[in-house]
Amino acid sequence: MAPRQDGSPRTLKTVERCARILDVLEALDGAGVTEVASHLDISKSTTYQYLATLRQQHLVVKKGDRYELGLQFLLTGEYVRNRNRLYRYGKEEVETLAESTGEYANLFTEQHGMGINLYKVRGSDAVGSGYQTEKLQRPDHLHCTATGKAILAHLPEERVDEIVDQHGLPAQTVNTITDRAELKAELDVVRDRGFAYNDEEEVEGLRAVGAAVIDRNENVLGSLSVAGPTSRLKGKQFEDELPEAVLSAANLIEVNVNMATHGDDPTGRG
Repeated sequence: MAPRQDGSPRTLKTVERCARILDVLEALDGAGVTEVASHLDISKSTTYQYLATLRQQHLVVKKGDRYELGLQFLLTGEYVRNRNRLYRYGKEEVETLAESTGEYANLFTEQHGMGINLYKVRGSDAVGSGYQTEKLQRPDHLHCTATGKAILAHLPEERVDEIVDQHGLPAQTVNTITDRAELKAELDVVRDRGFAYNDEEEVEGLRAVGAAVIDRNENVLGSLSVAGPTSRLKGKQFEDELPEAVLSAANLIEVNVNMATHGDDPTGRG
C-alpha cells in the first residue's frame, strides 16, 4: 500500500471506524445505536450497519436495544497473552514473588509506547485489588511506574524520545517526573543499578520496585515489579530486600527464556 505524503501508510476508514465503535462500546460499558452515532457524529443508519456487521463477526452482542463487546475478545486476548514469551516463562516466577512478599507482583510489557499489564498476582497481604484489576484493562504511561521506567532505561534514547513526544509526561501525583531531562537522568540511574523505583509517582501511598527482563539478543521483553503500601515498603525492605528479590526473579525469567529459545539459532547469536 502506497504511503501518504507525510510518510505514513494509507489506512482504511472503515476499519478505523470499526475500531472507534469498539472503543465507544468499551468506554460506555455498552450502548445503543443512537448513543454510538452521537459519540462518533455519524448517522444512525450507518452506525446500525457497522454494529450489525460486528455482531455477525461475533465481536459484539446485542442485549435488548444495547450492544456490548463480545466474549470473542476474551478468547483472542488469551491467545495473544499465551503466545507472549514474557508471560509464558515469567508467570510462575511472578506467582512465587507474590507468595514470598505478600504483595502484588506484576508482569508488564510495552507496546505502541504504552505499558500493558500482562499478569498480576495478589499476595496474601496485598491491598488495592480493585485498582490493580482495573489496570489489567487499560494501558499505562511508562514514566510513572517502576515497570515502565525499568523498560525505558533499556530502550534506545531515540525510542524514549519518540514515546515522550507521542504520550507526554502527564503528572499522576506530585512525585511524578514530568520533565524530560529529569526522566533521562533517572533512567541513567535505573540502568546503572539494574532496577527502578516508583515512590508514590503513580498513586499516593503506593510504592513499587521493578526490573527489566532482557533476552540474549538484548531485546527488552518487558519487566516485573512488586508493589505495596508505603507503610510496609520502607527502610531496608524497600531499599535492599525487595530489589534483590525482584532482580532475582527477573534473572530467573531471563534464564528460562534463553534456555527455551537457545536452539532457535545454532550460533547462539540470533
